[in-house]
Amino acid sequence: MASSQMTASALLALRDGKLAGNWVLDGSRSEVRLRSKSMWGMVKVNGVFRQVRGQGAITPAGDVTGTITVDAGSIDTKNKKRDDHLRSADFFEAGKYPHITFTVDRVAPAGQGVSVAGSLTVRGQARPLTFGGIVSSFDGDEVWLDGEVTVNRADFGLTWNQMGMASMDNTITVHAAFTRK
Repeated sequence: MASSQMTASALLALRDGKLAGNWVLDGSRSEVRLRSKSMWGMVKVNGVFRQVRGQGAITPAGDVTGTITVDAGSIDTKNKKRDDHLRSADFFEAGKYPHITFTVDRVAPAGQGVSVAGSLTVRGQARPLTFGGIVSSFDGDEVWLDGEVTVNRADFGLTWNQMGMASMDNTITVHAAFTRK
């Protein structure tokens, strides 16, 4: 089934109350990725947060709320020295701020997908964030949210940038698989 058809049926299921209830994120089948560029844009940096969890609730009217939380210290770029630096006070300061959290306030139809609105908290600083996504539903017992958003890390106090080598813009890609609680 094509993504737009899956999204249309998922949105219909949201509206008709079939997805109402509490949901839990399956961390073993969900993924939060981070992409950036370094060395003045010549080197791509790809990472994944290895520990992700969350939950959500859908009302009978189709209103959606929830959270997705990643452990900041679980970043894995396949380079230990870089990962240690990302966990340090120059970036995530994972010892002091162990979690990065996105709180979902609203999911609404938008074009062929959805608009997801909420708040992203990094290093204790919360900023509003809205991004486009695709919602898929499978037999009413599983819901997927897939989306991608670019954020400026300076908005969250992550300003370290030796000689301007690292991009301030970072792309976050989310695949969140929720199952009924």
